[in-house]
Amino acid sequence: MSKRVLVAQFVTESNANIPYKTDLENYDLRFGEDAISQMNMGTVFADAGIEVVPSVYANGFSGGVVTRNAFDYIENRLLNDIRANLGTLDGMFLHLHGASEVEDIGSGDHHILKEVRKLVGPYMPIVVACDPHGNLCKEYVDGTTVIRSYRESPHTDLADTVKTCCRYLVDLLEHRRNIRPAYRKLPLILGGEQSVSADEPVRSINQYMDEMEKDPRILSASWHVGYIRHDTDVAGCGVVVVPNSEADQDYAEQKVDELAAYVWERRHEFHYTGLTQEPEEAIQSALNCPGKPVFLTDSGDNTTSGSVGANTWVLRQVMALPDTKGKNFLFGCITDPAVVAQLADVPEGTKTHIRLGMDLDELSRPVELDVTVKHNGRLEGFMGYEGDYGACVLVSVEGYPIDIIIAEASHAVVELHQFEAAGAHCADYGVVIVKQGYIFPELKELGALCVMSLTDGATLQDTRRLPFKRIMRPMFPVDDI
Repeated sequence: MSKRVLVAQFVTESNANIPYKTDLENYDLRFGEDAISQMNMGTVFADAGIEVVPSVYANGFSGGVVTRNAFDYIENRLLNDIRANLGTLDGMFLHLHGASEVEDIGSGDHHILKEVRKLVGPYMPIVVACDPHGNLCKEYVDGTTVIRSYRESPHTDLADTVKTCCRYLVDLLEHRRNIRPAYRKLPLILGGEQSVSADEPVRSINQYMDEMEKDPRILSASWHVGYIRHDTDVAGCGVVVVPNSEADQDYAEQKVDELAAYVWERRHEFHYTGLTQEPEEAIQSALNCPGKPVFLTDSGDNTTSGSVGANTWVLRQVMALPDTKGKNFLFGCITDPAVVAQLADVPEGTKTHIRLGMDLDELSRPVELDVTVKHNGRLEGFMGYEGDYGACVLVSVEGYPIDIIIAEASHAVVELHQFEAAGAHCADYGVVIVKQGYIFPELKELGALCVMSLTDGATLQDTRRLPFKRIMRPMFPVDDI
């Protein structure tokens, strides 16, 4: 009899600092074969002769706290699928995030795993792939058989990590053993922009874990940075080491202590990646760079970490420049659904007037602009996720060397094909302003200079300025440990 595994994905990076919730309409929801096609599993299960039972694929990317209604729907779809197949399932692969804060519940990821274990009991193999910017706790880790995060930030190894986790599950089904992950929480809280894998100390931490996994007694090792955009008692870094067999359990406990110590000893080495400057200095660095394009990140409005992407502050900064030194600018992009709706049926080449800015706060204050419509496009996915994520329109601003991609919905634009789908080519501009923190690989390779502007917003970079009330204390660098 062939073995059967149930697979599902629930991913949301919940930023509590924005005025919107993530509701069901904000998810890319798929079921059946359509769900499998988006889950990056490749042919791992098929090659092993294992039947895949697809449940729900729910990707909310980054946004606000998840509504209880949306979460209940997604969780119940998963739990009902498990109930319907319980007598025939041999294992389960779940792709979770770890930072899906749900109203009235807390971590949705943690809640899902707890409810799944209630159904299947403590022994069914459950392998979880997750984002390193998700939060852990002991109960959550204990509910898995194997849990592993991506190594790289930006997450260029997402698909490889998913396939690795699928291979772990295949191995567990072929060679059943009773193993559990060893977990340690660290009194260390970091933002993603301080933990880029191409830089130290993350590069050395990853190499350390790679070496650890060469030990035949260790199945997996991972470091979980955690997530800082909502206040929660599970915030902070964690490390996990999974033994290869039950006989290796004590050894894994020893190795996880060594990994925790290795990370902790490097706590003073974490830093912002690349060139990081206050806003006025950052814009001058962009203007003074002789090459093109320069990528300038509006880091306080980082859509890859759940911000709305609506801030017009940098736009106003550029418009106020007395001398742009011959540079032309592209904003990719500014979120304003009302303006996108206004321009939806406006022919390309048409001159018109817009009021750009969602007026959520002072940072997103509207700006009156005379513009020419250049292109109506669509927002595409990134990191291998395919799909249509809403309308966008490219406009040029009359009287200024500025083009703006205006987006219907908050969505990260981090790869060149996404700009091109919106009608813009980054290489044509002197300065490209993006709503990111760390720069993603394609942009970094193209950029003559990349500079992170330490702007204010929902993704404020200075951890010490964040109003944490529920986190474990003391916690470095909030506290001087």
